[in-house]
Amino acid sequence: ADSLPFARSYQLEALEKAIKQNTITYLETGSGKTLIAIMLLRSYGHLLRKPSPFCAVFLVPQVVLVKQQADAVEMHTDLNVGKYWGEMDVDFWDAAKWKQEIEKYEVLVMTPQILLNGLRHSFFKINMIKVLIIDECHHARGKHPYACIMTEFYHHKLEAGVSDLPRIFGMTASPIKSKAASPVDSYWQKIHELETIMNSKVYTCISESVLAQFVPFSTPKFKFYEHMEIPYVLYARLVEELNVLKHECSLEILDLEASATESTRKKMSKIHSALVHCLDELGVWLALKAAEYLSCYESDFLLGGKLGVVGEKIVKNYSLVACQLFETRIPSGPDWTIANNVKASVDAGLLTTKVFCLIESLFEYRELKDIRCIIFVERVMTAIVLQSLLSELLRKHNSWKTKYIAGNNSGLHSQTRKKQNEIVEEFRKGMVNIIVATSILEEGLDVQSCNLVIRFDPSATVCSFIQSRGRARMQNSDYLLLVKSGDFFTHSRLKNYLASGDIMRKESLCHASHACSPLRNHLYDEEVYRFASTGACVTLSSSVGLIHFYCSRLPADGYFKPTPRCVIDKEKGVCTLYLPKSCPIQTVCVQGNIKTLKQKACFEACKQLHEIGALTDNLVPDIVAEEADAGEIGREPYNDDQPIFFPPELVNQCEHEDMKKYYCYLIELKQNFDYEFPVHNIMLLVRSQLEIDNKSMGFELEVDRGFLTVNLKYVGLIRLDPSQVILSKRFQIAVFRVLMDHKVEKLTEVLGDPRSGNNSDIDYLLLPSTYLGQNPVIDWPSVCSVLFSYENVWKDHVCNAGMIQTKSGLLCACMIENSLVCTPHNGHAYIVKGFLKNLTANSLLKLRNGSVMTYMEYYELRHGIQLRFSQVSFLDARHVFPVHNYLHRCKRQKEKESSNAFVELPPELCDVIMSPISISTFYSFTFIPSIMYRLESLLLATNLKKMQQDHCVQNVTIPTMKVLEAITTK
Repeated sequence: ADSLPFARSYQLEALEKAIKQNTITYLETGSGKTLIAIMLLRSYGHLLRKPSPFCAVFLVPQVVLVKQQADAVEMHTDLNVGKYWGEMDVDFWDAAKWKQEIEKYEVLVMTPQILLNGLRHSFFKINMIKVLIIDECHHARGKHPYACIMTEFYHHKLEAGVSDLPRIFGMTASPIKSKAASPVDSYWQKIHELETIMNSKVYTCISESVLAQFVPFSTPKFKFYEHMEIPYVLYARLVEELNVLKHECSLEILDLEASATESTRKKMSKIHSALVHCLDELGVWLALKAAEYLSCYESDFLLGGKLGVVGEKIVKNYSLVACQLFETRIPSGPDWTIANNVKASVDAGLLTTKVFCLIESLFEYRELKDIRCIIFVERVMTAIVLQSLLSELLRKHNSWKTKYIAGNNSGLHSQTRKKQNEIVEEFRKGMVNIIVATSILEEGLDVQSCNLVIRFDPSATVCSFIQSRGRARMQNSDYLLLVKSGDFFTHSRLKNYLASGDIMRKESLCHASHACSPLRNHLYDEEVYRFASTGACVTLSSSVGLIHFYCSRLPADGYFKPTPRCVIDKEKGVCTLYLPKSCPIQTVCVQGNIKTLKQKACFEACKQLHEIGALTDNLVPDIVAEEADAGEIGREPYNDDQPIFFPPELVNQCEHEDMKKYYCYLIELKQNFDYEFPVHNIMLLVRSQLEIDNKSMGFELEVDRGFLTVNLKYVGLIRLDPSQVILSKRFQIAVFRVLMDHKVEKLTEVLGDPRSGNNSDIDYLLLPSTYLGQNPVIDWPSVCSVLFSYENVWKDHVCNAGMIQTKSGLLCACMIENSLVCTPHNGHAYIVKGFLKNLTANSLLKLRNGSVMTYMEYYELRHGIQLRFSQVSFLDARHVFPVHNYLHRCKRQKEKESSNAFVELPPELCDVIMSPISISTFYSFTFIPSIMYRLESLLLATNLKKMQQDHCVQNVTIPTMKVLEAITTK
């Protein structure tokens, strides 16, 4: 028999309906809809078993459900099951590959976009599918892939009189996806629309009581909290500072290339919005956690696409500075944590009352030994930071473990499907007790032991409400709904959602005998371009995605991603589509309805690309087809990645000499602007003489304060022993590590490892320079600053400057002046200029809110630290300089440098890391990345020029700068 012996009465009734006609099974979550689908597959097994050319397709809306549903089919049938999702690179499969899959597997479980793409490219034919199972079929509306599969292919064939169409079986816990409306008629209208597009009738049970015999229902409970905003002065000040910071970063964005400007601005706005939302809804501490996450997070969101390297740095810098803004409002004593006193944190605005309500609600279940809880939130960033909070809070009270799962559409994080599956599996096994999740987990997640669901943010739709409630599968489980006291609208809406299940059931039963209505023409009569010989097609709406996919396959690198660009003239009703230079078509211009102009332009471009062969007869980019062909005949496909060429003059020559010979070049820096820190010259040591013509030895950089003239001058030969080379490389690595990372932790690794700098393939040295008389020489005392240690500091030291207590011991005052220090209480690094003679712990400090206190009082209140040396002068220090790409046009800094760059530090809180090294040395080295990039480019241009001249009969002199212009022109 095709039915299973443990099937329930309503499941058998639904199976009977599904065998006779297309059916949508509307049953509560946990009632066994998947089992009905499996029994239907069993009944079609004789048509599917190989070597049959037919197959069944099981569609699921979330990747996380592919494995779950495939495992269920494999468990209860003998059918071979294939599993497919986007990360398997199925976008690049061709007809031959899909033919292999269909010949091998009888049931294909996949996300709907994969099937839709396969049908559009004619890798699949709709009549090859005998059973089409659509999980969570309430999504079949608008331009969702479910709806497109039905309108573009199923209804198209149905209208043409084709009879061998697949049996449709839909599954849902709520046939209505939109917000529930009051009139009963609107419920039926939505159900009727779903039935029409699915060409199926809804089956459901007579009442919830029938299901209650088999399915445990969670108990809904409202949890009301008194909304109390964080202190207004604190909130307003932070929002104002974030707005100022956003404005400053927006000015930097103006310096970017046009292609990166808009995308960087959008990313900046997205991060700004996320931080302000966290501040308003969750509190200062969670806003800090969001900023910390965004400042260190590396993903396609920050690094890839149209953002570019400079845009990425601007966005990262915004998050870093935002961290510092929030940190100033957080107590930071050695023993302080957010878990110490949650109520006090709420009063201080570090947490909101809504978050406090969530914490209290969880603690009410602390007696449960084996809790499985899902907390549903609306935003990705809320999920990330709440997980951080709960992880810190709960470890102080119990052994509960918390993780988060969120979709990747927001662009604010990237969580792989494998990682999500691992977390779900850990949740099932009890290794994870609490998951903070976005709507990605509302649908289909089957964890029988889940006994608590909390809606931190209210459901936006009746479907979301029902789906999230259904995640609590355990007997006597609870469904907590957090609602703000006095929010009668939300309370009423959620109560309507509770009642909506019975209304939808009655409406479905009442209209059960009515036949499905034909689909209205406008839903499937969209303009289509079909290629008759293959059956492949592209529609007006799908053309946009196809053009983007085509452009993504064109040559690209880490700095340039080819993308199409649309310019619409609304007054003339004209749209011009600009395609990348490497595309055989450059522009497409169309006229028409302003609402569909972009689609029309892309549609026309698809037709033209196909006509010239850039799109194959399956309407896929010819580049993808070439890669597939290469794989079939065993050739390596063309690789767009290119080797990085590095000037041989700067590469390690592997010579084993006791005394290495270096050619010394002085990088003379002349600042044509006023600044309190003068630039110092820098010595470049290379193993080979540089053959750059004299005209190329000097150039000008436009920096943030004006123009910097750079001149390269050969000054002679020098020989260094191995210890000097290693010391020089350690200095070089240390300085750039400080400037690029601003992280003390990584720097201490370099300084603590005597072997660092001993294994580089690149062999040139950049060292500070000074003068001995009129002759430039290496500033060896500054280079030796990397050797500073508290153990050896007093060896051979003679000075009467006075003793100063630092964090790790006594030092002479001269050792602290012109040094790099870190403050362990906050992990920051600073460059020290000297001492502030009239500033001590007893001096007055004026805070931003206008209040005044002594530095001693401030450090005790702010950091929980009691200063011991009240009469010692504070250090005059500043934050580490930022490094910019000065080869781009730079926006001048018109105003005085921000006062936030400078700090006053108690010596007793500082550890000296490098000494002696001046602020000017660090400042001068900030220009070196831009200078060396230009120098490397000039050397490559010189080598290319030599190669060209070796093969040139005519004696033609070409300036190196002209060669450089030629190889860098877009």
